[in-house]
Amino acid sequence: MNLDFRKSRILCIGDIMIDNFYYGNVSRVSPEAPVPVVLLTETKAMLGGVGNVARNIASLGGEAVLVAVLGDDLNGRETSKMIDGMTGLTDACVVSRRRPTINKIRILGNHQHIVRVDEENSAAIHDEDLATMMERISHWAPQCDAIILSDYAKGALRQEVVAHAIKTARDHAVPVLVDPKRNDFAFYRGATLITPNLSELRAAARGPVDTEDQIAAAARRLIADAQAGAMLVTRSEKGMMLVGPDSVFSIGAKAQEVFDVSGAGDTVIATAALSIAAGYPLERSVQLANAAAGVVVGKLGTATLDIDELRDAFEANDRGVERISEKYANLSQATATVELWRRRGLKVGFANGCFDILHRGHVTMLQAARAACDRLVIALNGDDSIRRLKGKTRPINKLPDRAAVIAALQSSDLVVSFDDDTPLALIEQLRPDVLFKGSDYTVETVVGAEIVLGYGGEVKLIDLVPGRSTTDIIKRSSQLLPAE
Repeated sequence: MNLDFRKSRILCIGDIMIDNFYYGNVSRVSPEAPVPVVLLTETKAMLGGVGNVARNIASLGGEAVLVAVLGDDLNGRETSKMIDGMTGLTDACVVSRRRPTINKIRILGNHQHIVRVDEENSAAIHDEDLATMMERISHWAPQCDAIILSDYAKGALRQEVVAHAIKTARDHAVPVLVDPKRNDFAFYRGATLITPNLSELRAAARGPVDTEDQIAAAARRLIADAQAGAMLVTRSEKGMMLVGPDSVFSIGAKAQEVFDVSGAGDTVIATAALSIAAGYPLERSVQLANAAAGVVVGKLGTATLDIDELRDAFEANDRGVERISEKYANLSQATATVELWRRRGLKVGFANGCFDILHRGHVTMLQAARAACDRLVIALNGDDSIRRLKGKTRPINKLPDRAAVIAALQSSDLVVSFDDDTPLALIEQLRPDVLFKGSDYTVETVVGAEIVLGYGGEVKLIDLVPGRSTTDIIKRSSQLLPAE
């Protein structure tokens, strides 16, 4: 699929915040109070709220114009620097002396979330800031291909802002997508698409939304009340439902494994807006948004994805590989999984090979490798890679079949594939603690050994079962064929 969002500009209006993460280790309790003492090891800061929506748009190749309210403070200046430092973001934010920049501090010790500290004023923005916001909306809306209203109920989206943005959009035939936080969806009257999650729909509907029929009925009532075009209900692991006045389109979730749903709604509305702006029909835009959500929930934190990840995820059904097992992962999913294991203090091993015809030698080696680590990643040569290495008649078994068999082994925790002749790039990306190879190699001849040893990892050579090889099996099988 030829996805290209580079010509799409999205106006992002709403509550912006800075998300600060403090990571550390806990080994004792404070003598001052019965609370853990976190020894700080790492800090991260990223754009949150409507800022995360904009990050997703930029990471997918589009342009995002941010209209929000920042405080005239250190966090506001830091947020402005982050916006200016990202390709694809345009800063049209209002700087206010009347309120602080929203700041969410998350403190994690030993990979556990200990506490969150919020600094905010969620009262409605001042009239002077309101006037400036509306001026910037008037300026930018006609120059954009879609508008997103990202409501976190922190005061930026006063009724006047919402009404002005939607009216201006309608005057210029620009679609408006809303991520709601109010229980009254009529607050967003005239929006093109409203994207509540199931709990938000339940709060607004004030009635049951347990079945698809109930969801559709509730969504239709709310669409009529809000005079909206359609509603996209996100249902976590159950996927999404696109409900129109006279239609329902359901689509199942695509995530291989859910690690973190933080910001998934931001990814959904960003992808949907870009797709609609690029001219895709609404149902296709929802399919793309669903595929994008399936990628980001497989990552840690308020994550984004790029256009290649979206394309791969969307086309996964055609390739068939991602459906073979929950253990099979693409590169971004594998990286997130390994990072999660590492944060839990687990020793991650890595083994690779063609595994064209699985035999006792393969199984024995992988069992020994798994016994020497906590989690084992098994990397398979892609079909083209095997063809270059083994000849035009190979592989005997295509990648989906080989991956399905390897994933079925108890010794495998994660299965990935690579198209290069060697897994060197994969090793550099995943940085395993232990690199496993058969004893027919030496440490010096193992691909990636120098890299792994360089950052303090290990290389282990595992004894092979004599007389077991795929080449020998193919040779003996050919001898059983009748002579022509």
